[in-house]
Amino acid sequence: MELPARLCGLWALLLGVAPTETQPPVTNLSVSVENLCTVIWTWNPPEGASPNCTLRYFSQFGDKQKKIAPETRRSEEVPLNEKICLQVGSQCSTNESEKHSVLVEKCISPPEGDPDSAVTDLQCIWHNLSYMTCTWLPGNTTSPDTNYALYYWHSSLGKILQCENISREGDYSGCSFDLTKVKDSSFEHHSVQVMVKDSAGKIRPSFNIVPLASHVKPDPPHIKNLSFKNDGLYVQWKNPQNFKSRCLSYEIEVNKSQTETHGLFCVEEDKFEILEFEKNIEDTVCSMFIPGIRPDTFYTVRMRVKTNRLCFEDDKLWSDWSQALNIGEKPNPMFYVTMLLLIPVIVAGAIIVLLLYLKRLKIIIFPPIPDPGKIFKGMFGDQNDDTLHWKKYDIYEKQCKEETDSVVLIENLKKACQ
Repeated sequence: MELPARLCGLWALLLGVAPTETQPPVTNLSVSVENLCTVIWTWNPPEGASPNCTLRYFSQFGDKQKKIAPETRRSEEVPLNEKICLQVGSQCSTNESEKHSVLVEKCISPPEGDPDSAVTDLQCIWHNLSYMTCTWLPGNTTSPDTNYALYYWHSSLGKILQCENISREGDYSGCSFDLTKVKDSSFEHHSVQVMVKDSAGKIRPSFNIVPLASHVKPDPPHIKNLSFKNDGLYVQWKNPQNFKSRCLSYEIEVNKSQTETHGLFCVEEDKFEILEFEKNIEDTVCSMFIPGIRPDTFYTVRMRVKTNRLCFEDDKLWSDWSQALNIGEKPNPMFYVTMLLLIPVIVAGAIIVLLLYLKRLKIIIFPPIPDPGKIFKGMFGDQNDDTLHWKKYDIYEKQCKEETDSVVLIENLKKACQ
């Protein structure tokens, strides 16, 4: 068993590679918090490390964020809403497959307080690279009259600031603060650290990290001119301030009327033309040609923009729609007034004609059924009068006959007595 081990060692020496050995663990690992959400871990090199080893430190933050570097510190921007731990070990190379020392762990505890009292749905939007608005919902156990306080920090500030103008709209509370883009190419790669708590300290603080390359909402563009050219519509607009044309995506809406949408046109970078620059490259006037728009129709045009992934990480927040402009032949209002008066008259006349037609049609399809009583009365009306006359005559004749019989009987009785 010793011979193979010696052969392996000899082979390693021949190749000029020293056999690897596990280094001792790091010492004095500590953790601290700067600003609002900047967590810093520091440590000392291991004691008794091999003199032939160029120390590198393997650090693992969470399950996936692994890093190998020569520095004896690591900093991360992390929302402090949960327990956060960092594991650190030492090794002699930057190879992740190399076996590192025993990992030393150091954690930072979450803030004190009831987790159900912390605000929820904490979100922030950077409006037109000029100011940021953060909104949130109250916690499940928070009183409705809670007075909130929002604190923020970013790299261009020397200290943590408090947002002053807290507002409420429905269930949401919010606050806005100035955040102007700095003329620094790396500014978009930074983040804003935000913390919301109450002024009395009764609820648990809630933290959020807002990357400046995302959650950006531009102002709406300004449509400067509309004109018809070459069987199409020529749209000219001015970009919102603080944005370059190549960093924006555009959408133009053309409506035939207030209720009928003619179409949505997505403007790609190679489909619009940059006409001129005003003041600087960010205040640019652009134009686009939309074919198939007829000048004999009345149109309403508006547009909106959003950031694209060429300059930002987020491309989902559209600006508000721009102010709508009209172009084309506006319909004559007298035509609609006339039609409004004629339509009821035409409908009424059509109803009358239809009723008359239906009545005649009913007579043809369902003719009236004759009354048998009237038929028999017409046939036997005279005979009934004659029959009544003959009945009266028979009664009279019978009465006369009875009187004659009585007279004859009396005369016979007189003769018998004599």
